[in-house]
Amino acid sequence: MNYSKFQYKLFIYLFSSCFFSLSTLAQNTLTEYKRTYPDYNELIINNQQSYNISIENKKLKIIQDNHFESMILSENGIQNNKESFSYSNLVKLNNYDAYALFNDNGKEKKIKVTQSNEKSSKNGSVFFDDVMVRELTFNNLETGSKKVYNYQTEFIDPYLLHKFIFGDELPIQNSTLEITTEKNIEIGYKIFNDPNNSIVFSKSEKKGKWIYKWTLTDIKPLKYENNAPGYLYIVPHINFYIKNYVIDNQTNNVLGNIDNLYSYYKGFIKDLNKEEDTLLKNLTLEITKNKKTDEEKIKAIFYWVKENIKYIAFENGYEGFIPREASLVFQRKFGDCKDMGNMINSMAKYAEIKDVTLAWIGTRSLPYTYNDLPTPAVDNHMIAVFKKNDNYIFLDATDNETNYGIPTAFIQGKEALLYENEKYKIVKVPIVPAEKNKISDDVNLSLKDNKLIGKGKLKLEGYNRSHTLMKIGETYNKTRFESIKNLVLKGSNKFNLIEYNEENRNDKDKPYIINYNFDLDNYIIQLDSDFYINLFLDKIFDDFLIEKNRISNFDFEYLTQFSKNYNLEIPKNYSIKQIPKNFSINNDCIKADFIYELKNGNINLNINLIQKKLTLNKSDFELWNSSIKALKTNYNQVLILSKKI
Repeated sequence: MNYSKFQYKLFIYLFSSCFFSLSTLAQNTLTEYKRTYPDYNELIINNQQSYNISIENKKLKIIQDNHFESMILSENGIQNNKESFSYSNLVKLNNYDAYALFNDNGKEKKIKVTQSNEKSSKNGSVFFDDVMVRELTFNNLETGSKKVYNYQTEFIDPYLLHKFIFGDELPIQNSTLEITTEKNIEIGYKIFNDPNNSIVFSKSEKKGKWIYKWTLTDIKPLKYENNAPGYLYIVPHINFYIKNYVIDNQTNNVLGNIDNLYSYYKGFIKDLNKEEDTLLKNLTLEITKNKKTDEEKIKAIFYWVKENIKYIAFENGYEGFIPREASLVFQRKFGDCKDMGNMINSMAKYAEIKDVTLAWIGTRSLPYTYNDLPTPAVDNHMIAVFKKNDNYIFLDATDNETNYGIPTAFIQGKEALLYENEKYKIVKVPIVPAEKNKISDDVNLSLKDNKLIGKGKLKLEGYNRSHTLMKIGETYNKTRFESIKNLVLKGSNKFNLIEYNEENRNDKDKPYIINYNFDLDNYIIQLDSDFYINLFLDKIFDDFLIEKNRISNFDFEYLTQFSKNYNLEIPKNYSIKQIPKNFSINNDCIKADFIYELKNGNINLNINLIQKKLTLNKSDFELWNSSIKALKTNYNQVLILSKKI
């Protein structure tokens, strides 16, 4: 083709203009993103999931397509060169591709990811776990480059559709969930944590199919805060499920009510333990032979399982609902939550104990109830339950130290779904009151050469007992000495633990006790002939003020009652110049009494503090902070002794 001089110049001009505009556009986009998100190293441009739910060969077919795209905004962002996604035998991976996009002189250059690694999602577990993670490595990233990956999965079980989360630790420009279904398929969904209805929803029809679409834009990064109940309590998300589908004019129910959910669960346990295990039965009869009541028998079984079956956690996905045979767990001597629950249930039957059953339950990390969301998403745990008269004893053997009669801390206040009288029942797990998790500390003090000399007795009950012993573990010698020292630490870093001994370490039904002797140097302040002593050697909740800009509720692991008694022997050559005033506070968050008493030449400070709320809502923050400030003010009050001249 021949060009005139004018045409050739025009071609060069247009080409260079196009080149310049592409380069400028890429640079402007990066500049704009950096201006909009100045405090972040990376921006998620698009996070999208698309489901296509159809009927093939008279069965549901569920295909999920995923698209992720982000841009590196700074040099520090280059370090984040890995992304990952998961799949399993129940959510099969069909295909995937991943690549990085670079601005190459105004053109977008694609470099395919060639480095990827498949690994188990439960590294270190002795169980086979079919949930796999595909980790992608994006090499040679630079500021302005993009990470892009797509993958397709197929859901084998229609009961286990995933939630979709509109949030991340990075800002997100656009996040979209789209579900396409045939018209003879009905879905249900529930949106959580979208109080302002910011998620835009649309439903349309295309080519005889329904298209549901939810979109949220300009999403702020998740703020992770200490003592938060869990990110599902704050992040906007959708749980969706298939309610039913019609084939040959027949409606097939899937989910949508608790009856359907329980029918699904029941299929996992109906064929369990059909064959008698002679060895397990004989063992059960042996450990219960001297027990007269059902409660004595189930308690013995419960403690045996806790002591002899090692807990290995893997509870997500399908494997969270199907217990292994009790005989297999007995043989292996390890299991997860559902295996341990099934062991207790099976042994109870061998011992002819009535009213023991399995139950499904969600831990406190999940914000759902069965009425809110009657799908498997509401549960991630399994336990055994013993009904004693009209009360329920929740038998969770996963915590080796928790004593019989109280549930594990992480299921307090949650709903359990169990089988009773030929039908399901929902029972709420109680919150264990602070009085059952008591910390008592009785300390006798004396003065010697300007040192405080102390002899104490620390008593831990309930969760404080079990959690302390779990934390210490089976440590010995110097390691255990340091652990005990941290438990009984008083006053300052000049605290010197001289000796200690322990009581009831292996008896779950009794408080764990530490008897200890110590001295504390450089704690007493002397001004002329006056000696200033602060008897608050342990300042409860002293550092628990809640930040003003906190987003999440403040969640405690359990409630505690603190009972501390400091008894100071007044030396004969000293007189009391000042005793601090007594103090009391009682509100919805805290009840506290600090009482000073002079008796038989000793000054006694009795501290009783009860924590009232397991979770502090935002509306509680102001009251909580004012209460802590009042405590801190009184913690600073000192006893003044004068030396007689």
